[in-house]
Amino acid sequence: MDYDLLIRGGTVVSSQDMAKADVAISGGQIVAVGALVGSAREVIDASGMFVMPGGVDTHVHLAQPSRGPEMCDDFGTGSASAAAGGTTTVVCFAWQGKGESLAEVVKDYHQRARQSMVDYAFHLTITDATPAVLDQELPSLVEEGNRSIKVFMTYDGVRLDDAAVIRVLAAARRNKALVCVHAEHHDLISWMGEQLVAAGLTAPKYHPWGKPMIAEREAVNRIVALAEALDVPIQVFHVSGKQSAEEIARAQARGLKVWGETCVHYLTLVAEDLDKPGFEGAKLVFGPPARTKADQEALWDYMRRGIIEVISSDHAPTRYDDPKGKKFAGEDGPFTQIPNGIPGLAARLPVLFTEGVTKGRIDPPTFVRLVSTNPAKLVGLHPKKGAIAPGSDADVVVWDPKKTVTLTNAVMHHGGDYTPYEGYQATGYPIRVLVRGVTVFDDGKVVGKAGHGKYLARAPYEKITPLGRFPTPFNPVDRKIV
Repeated sequence: MDYDLLIRGGTVVSSQDMAKADVAISGGQIVAVGALVGSAREVIDASGMFVMPGGVDTHVHLAQPSRGPEMCDDFGTGSASAAAGGTTTVVCFAWQGKGESLAEVVKDYHQRARQSMVDYAFHLTITDATPAVLDQELPSLVEEGNRSIKVFMTYDGVRLDDAAVIRVLAAARRNKALVCVHAEHHDLISWMGEQLVAAGLTAPKYHPWGKPMIAEREAVNRIVALAEALDVPIQVFHVSGKQSAEEIARAQARGLKVWGETCVHYLTLVAEDLDKPGFEGAKLVFGPPARTKADQEALWDYMRRGIIEVISSDHAPTRYDDPKGKKFAGEDGPFTQIPNGIPGLAARLPVLFTEGVTKGRIDPPTFVRLVSTNPAKLVGLHPKKGAIAPGSDADVVVWDPKKTVTLTNAVMHHGGDYTPYEGYQATGYPIRVLVRGVTVFDDGKVVGKAGHGKYLARAPYEKITPLGRFPTPFNPVDRKIV
């Protein structure tokens, strides 16, 4: 046989164009693309289908330990959900608790991830920016391939104040790592929440009132300024609307290496959706919160303009009907005590394809850029990931652009007891999903094996090289006059 697998007759969709072509796979890699002749041990007839690179989701919470509410997906259920939605690579958070060794946390996450059926990498989540972590542990962890760092500007127990954020930015620059940021003004939203609760406005529907856009806009402006002062490339996570996107656009117009990400839930849900009977609105509590229809239209515009370059899931699943999940503080507890986050791994590609391609907002190559190629480039995984090209890993999705599926919790294949997209009619759905040439999802069934996924060590890469520009002639990170 000439090849292990041939995908024949489909339309290959890249980040730039689309054309009818065959795809040949051997040894877990793509070896040829075009009008191919030859034989293979297996042939997939992709007539009428799109053939796309597997999704790359760079914002995923799996196997995340907690002393309070619990995330309900480990790498087994989480990677099954990823496969079911056409995602073949996830970047998950290796989550440091206060007082913990970051090196030990990463070691533990390698063990947790051994059951994954899709490939994976880690963001180093720093919640305790001690000298031991930044000066002793971080250099070797980055050198081992963990080339992205996550910091929070809000949430009790995990947030860093500005002084600590500056120290992390400096350490990231020295060690050639990307910094990803959850940007909201902590003290403002804490105070807003206190005032709402004191006024008796405690239901889930008041969650967006407690986290107004101004708190996000200010924090985005602030982290951009800090990153500019230290000349550090950053990605702003889950941009929820127009005002925060405008801050990123202004930064990019100044030539800064600032990238924006949004999530499918910001394109489909609005604040009013939390106004549900009883406690049901808790299912849609995530932060930053859902905004307005006008914000959604602005985000689509920023995506088409290339300001927002990445669409992730921010998969942060807690069960709804569970005292360790959304009901951690009881159904009478205030919105300020509802665990944050929603599931979204399996829904990311079908919902974005429906809202974007099927409804005419974006074309298929733009879709591929947003969910696969751009995220792979930003975290240093391209062209190994995010491409249908010779030499790339054979992470391939055979996609039926006309297949209609009603989304339910069952088809999410995750560990949660609900999906925020229950009853959603998706048009465009994965038929078959391969990770390095091995089928992990086939015609509605997850067929991947635990442990097939591999850790992806990331070498230094050009995209996140600092600009070499500072506000003054002094480089404060390296203590040099430039």
